[in-house]
Amino acid sequence: MTSRFRQRDVKAAVKAVTAAGKDVAAVEIGVEGQIRIVIGSPGSQASDDELDRELAEFEGRHGHA
Repeated sequence: MTSRFRQRDVKAAVKAVTAAGKDVAAVEIGVEGQIRIVIGSPGSQASDDELDRELAEFEGRHGHA
């Protein structure tokens, strides 16, 4: 199965949420490729480095490197 999202899609979604003044607690990728942003309390926002690492781990587990 081909990935239905790209890393840039996740980054753009996170950027849009933070631009709206919300903190991101988590990013979840569904089996069909949907991106779910979990809004968190202040101080819970993941850094870009953490998001990049988590996305790389996900892609590695699912063969999308």
